[in-house]
Amino acid sequence: MDRMLHIDGLTKQFGSFTAVDNISFSVNRGEVLGFLGPNGAGKTTAMRMVSGFLTPTSGTAYVGGYDVTTEPLEVKRRIGYLPEGAPLYEDMTPNELLAFISDVRGLSGAVKREAISTAASRINIEHVMHQAIGTLSKGYKRRVGIAQAILHDPEILILDEPTDGLDPNQKHEVRKLINEMAKEKVIVISTHLLDEVDTVCSRAIVIAQGKIVADGTPADLQARSDLHNAVSLRLAASLSDKAKGTIEAVSGIDRVVQSSIDGDFVNFTAFSKSGQVVIDEVSAALKSADIDVLEIQAERGRLDEVFRRLTTAA
Repeated sequence: MDRMLHIDGLTKQFGSFTAVDNISFSVNRGEVLGFLGPNGAGKTTAMRMVSGFLTPTSGTAYVGGYDVTTEPLEVKRRIGYLPEGAPLYEDMTPNELLAFISDVRGLSGAVKREAISTAASRINIEHVMHQAIGTLSKGYKRRVGIAQAILHDPEILILDEPTDGLDPNQKHEVRKLINEMAKEKVIVISTHLLDEVDTVCSRAIVIAQGKIVADGTPADLQARSDLHNAVSLRLAASLSDKAKGTIEAVSGIDRVVQSSIDGDFVNFTAFSKSGQVVIDEVSAALKSADIDVLEIQAERGRLDEVFRRLTTAA
């Protein structure tokens, strides 16, 4: 595996408060890592240390093999960073800002022009390139921030809330861009949007009170949900008692909960034992009992449920 980012015992204290508490993990090329946690969990502080904007109290991070504490310029050459809120020079136009960032990064001539053109095209801001940033909507300002992060085609992208302020169509465009870039890069997305993790991330780390409380694929986290492989179904309310008894008799069922009544119809959730797959057995039992079901599906599990449990227990 091509390990591009390695965090080793990273810790940050502000006085007696520990914002990030001895976290360690590695990220390989081709991975999109969702870095999750509630407000105040330490996500942004960790990202600022990795990108060189904050000095760790102890521990360090290695970017492409370079130590953020001893080789900060080499690290910054390899990172594209979108900070939270994406502060921008609002009296500049996007074109002027990207030209300035190009100069800072040592790009010039045809390389500079191509970099600006490519970044503007990829993030779809060509039509506002000569408009003052201060007059742009929050969504377009966010896009300009993303453009400066990808301007130099970095090996590692660190994006803090990249779709904050974007409408659904803009979110789709940014997520599509992330997926396109992911094959050749390491992308770390700090976010509280669980649908973003499910949509673009190949892996997720959950942090709470400065500590890592979970690390796995989105499917791994969903498998921790009580709803993982549960069966949701909808049928006539007149069959409610018969259906409940029939489902409870299935060997793999732990419990059956009536979730709601909607007029003449009732909704049930049948929870499986140890998260095993039971939908075929439930469906067969209902069919044998001549119980017509209007809707039936197996649940994948809910990230929001797992997230709440992990972050409130920490």
